[in-house]
Amino acid sequence: MSVAAAQANAKSRDARAKKIRQFITPEGVDLELKIASSGLRFGALLVDIILIQIILLAFSLLMLWIGLASQSDTTIAIWMLGAFLLRTFWFIGFELGSRAATPGKRLMGIRVVARDGGRLTADAVVARNLIRELELFLPLMMLGVGAAEDMVSGWTMAAGVLWSLTLSLFLLFNRDRMRMGDLIAGTWVVMAQRIKLDAEIAAGTAGDAMQFSEAELAVYGIFELQELERVLRGNDARAMREVADAIRAKIGRPVAEEDDAFLLSYYRQLKARLERKLLFGKRREDKYASD
Repeated sequence: MSVAAAQANAKSRDARAKKIRQFITPEGVDLELKIASSGLRFGALLVDIILIQIILLAFSLLMLWIGLASQSDTTIAIWMLGAFLLRTFWFIGFELGSRAATPGKRLMGIRVVARDGGRLTADAVVARNLIRELELFLPLMMLGVGAAEDMVSGWTMAAGVLWSLTLSLFLLFNRDRMRMGDLIAGTWVVMAQRIKLDAEIAAGTAGDAMQFSEAELAVYGIFELQELERVLRGNDARAMREVADAIRAKIGRPVAEEDDAFLLSYYRQLKARLERKLLFGKRREDKYASD
């Protein structure tokens, strides 16, 4: 290998290492998360804005039709309120879901997690998204309305754009790629682990991104394995969230990946462990039985 190639590989490894953040669980298990790049976050935001604009266009046409039919000016106020609610609750609603990601984030393969490793709270999600209003949407909307009605000067327009750019580009100037909203809410945006559950349940453990220690797998037995498979095949987001949280609390793991990916990795490794035990004549019926 040439010196140039070696240097390029070293730089690539250093760049990847800079995106990795680590969790140490109470049991001493070292977990890693990969911080999402600013490019992926911008792409996700762009996708979400496009989808919002498509919905808003349909809503605008509806309001225009109602306004022409009723000859009322109240449709303008309704439109402004509807646009604000759509824009705000689009982000809040999706990030409070089981995947903690808007359609744009899911397309880009990223998601929101709490920096302390816990489950995302409603307070954190609301805080990080309302800050976006102050960062980007409200200043630009006010400037747009003012410019349309010739109510703002060129200097005011420039100052408003500079304000929005300064706050919006904050993530480019910190190593964790955090917006102001992330800083205040205590969140990261990280790479998500996505899988096809039913097709992967019977697969081996070699490709698992998450690895569990013997102590973490030893807390459950055959009964829990069967229940876990039932939950996985049911593919109900709420059930998987509850079971994943229960297992994480039991073994001391933070919330650092999607629930389905976590449960599948745990299921496959627990199954492999129990099968190894059976080879030596050891059978643990459930979590109450001794190992």
